[in-house]
Amino acid sequence: MQNSKTPIATPTLKRRLICLVYELFLLTAVVMFGLLIFLLVTQKLSQSIIEYGRTVVLFLVPGAYFIYSWTGSGHTLAMKTWRIKLVKVGHASVPFKAAAVRYLLGWGWVLPALIICWRFNLTSKTQVASALAINIVAWGMTAFLDKDRQFLHDRLAGTRLISLPKPVKAVKAAKPAQA
Repeated sequence: MQNSKTPIATPTLKRRLICLVYELFLLTAVVMFGLLIFLLVTQKLSQSIIEYGRTVVLFLVPGAYFIYSWTGSGHTLAMKTWRIKLVKVGHASVPFKAAAVRYLLGWGWVLPALIICWRFNLTSKTQVASALAINIVAWGMTAFLDKDRQFLHDRLAGTRLISLPKPVKAVKAAKPAQA
């Protein structure tokens, strides 16, 4: 008896990284809007409260954006553009818990580098950029350790990225000949 299911294609690493860069551009606008609202609401508070609040906003706004997108349609705008979808095997849509865990684990792309910069007082642009670059490359390489080429945060969250097929272009009907 043959398995009638077609294998689920994993997007290439190149495609996922290009999608990630595109996502960063879109996310910048979402975060800036969230920060604008926060700063308008808190303009009369002390500076220290605003600084801590800004950090919280920088964590919660992207989280809300990603979790909402993943649990709803399974993809963000960038993922939809690049025909990449997030799924959890055995579920019709990604559960909230899996999306939240994936978001938290996704901080592995940058958080270790930021902690190292903070711990060793690395403050120059070159030092911070180098630490981030090394961290991003190291995290990206985790896909090569997985048989399905999934990133570490996807494997740990129980989610996976899949490629969606190209949309089928509708064939235009020929105009009837005029007599």
